Amino acid sequence: MNIELKENTLTPEEFIRLRVDAGAMEVPYAQAEKALENGLFTVSAYHEEKLIGMGRLVGDGSMYWYIQDVAVLPEYQRKGIGSAIVERLISHAQGSLTAPWASIGLTARKGKEPFYEKLGFTRLPNDGCGAGMRKGITASE
Repeated sequence: MNIELKENTLTPEEFIRLRVDAGAMEVPYAQAEKALENGLFTVSAYHEEKLIGMGRLVGDGSMYWYIQDVAVLPEYQRKGIGSAIVERLISHAQGSLTAPWASIGLTARKGKEPFYEKLGFTRLPNDGCGAGMRKGITASE
């Protein structure tokens, strides 16, 4: 199977459609557009011109990077596409370092932790770090 990876070409329409098709929540167009504008780097995977996978890097572009929105269509999963996307995201971050170290974090979907462990990520909490945490927020009225 010939898969083409493209950098920084993901459109809001593609982003929304792939999220839904891969089983994630649909987001409003304006939110997708702003997320892509404010992100640092995207990777999109195509098979015969069809978008089949994506991933994004967000963060400060120096010390802290976060991998977001890794998604691959179900019929293309377990074919190395997700790994190729994540590896390209990591490579981009490594190539952008301005100091000897940085941190790349992510929140894995439940059950997908082994996928990321194979790519070198460690579960939290562990001996050196506490649990990752997050809080959902809504627009102020």
